Amino acid sequence: MTRRWLPLTYTPKIKPVLEEKCTQTIRPGRRYHVKDYVAFHGWEGKPYRSGWSFRTPMCGLCDVIDIEAHPAGIIWGGYKIPWNKCNGLAALDYIDPPTGDELGRVIRSMHDLKCGLDMQILRWSPGDVLK
Repeated sequence: MTRRWLPLTYTPKIKPVLEEKCTQTIRPGRRYHVKDYVAFHGWEGKPYRSGWSFRTPMCGLCDVIDIEAHPAGIIWGGYKIPWNKCNGLAALDYIDPPTGDELGRVIRSMHDLKCGLDMQILRWSPGDVLK
């Protein structure tokens, strides 16, 4: 079991995460596993140069899905899915507006996808809090 503090900087998502309505995030890499614990924090000012503005409780990951993100969409379970077919994923991630095209724009604005990028969809249970 690993514990990780993750920054949360996408503004439309902060309030839903704090209210336990949003329980999904998409992160680069392949470092997370079911039963790991994650918590989120915000920054008071400039990232990595200021204090934390909020912290959530540590919640257990109940679902970790490996995907590969590309400029035109994702590869999930061996299937190529264009961004415009990812509306459900965008809604669960509290993307504003909740469209796959906007999800793709947000991910491309945060990460270089030119050669593809291993990512993971992380889902947690607000009821599984580390004490």
